Amino acid sequence: MKAAMKFTRLQLLLRMAILTIVFTGTLRAENMDRTTLSQKDLQAKLTYCKTCHGLSAQGFRGHSIMPRLAGQQAECLENQLRAFVERRRDSKFMLGVASALSPAMVTALVAHFRDLNPEPLRGAPQELVAAGKKLYEEGVPSANIQPCSSCHGPEAKGIGAAPRLAGQLHEYTSKTLMNWSNDRDRDPTKPDTSAIMEPIARSLTESQIAAVAAYLNYLE
Repeated sequence: MKAAMKFTRLQLLLRMAILTIVFTGTLRAENMDRTTLSQKDLQAKLTYCKTCHGLSAQGFRGHSIMPRLAGQQAECLENQLRAFVERRRDSKFMLGVASALSPAMVTALVAHFRDLNPEPLRGAPQELVAAGKKLYEEGVPSANIQPCSSCHGPEAKGIGAAPRLAGQLHEYTSKTLMNWSNDRDRDPTKPDTSAIMEPIARSLTESQIAAVAAYLNYLE
């Protein structure tokens, strides 16, 4: 009887030890998934991104205008992905894409896009470039609008959370500024740096927006 009980106890201890090993291994695997990823997984996600944003993330003109991500500030990209997830920025498609990204994947993606520097997809009306350059460098004093360069840098390559604008498709820049209040900062309880642009975008005229978008389109 004692021998049988001892054997049963040993069996239970062995099972518990096995379960502990399996459970610990599972936890470690989950933690690894949260902090690391393989090059294969990264390349698969980059291939997916290229479908919309172009082979070198230079943007794409198609049924919808897809923005240039190449050369973008990492902090800006991270903020905007978070804005999609938190529904502070409106896009049903990007909500699903951004929600599926692990922290490790976000870090890898933004680093990849930040380091790309393809030729910009030009095509904006060249006759608007001079006026756009003046607006970018001087602002609109009569409307109390500061120069764009004060936040985005003299070459429009962005500073920290302020995005790179150089080389952006002019159609995308124009659409974004024209619809700023509808597309951005949709949750006033969670404001971010995008809130700075709301009164500026609202104050710019359609012709001013078209001009600055044209100027930015030709910058490298």
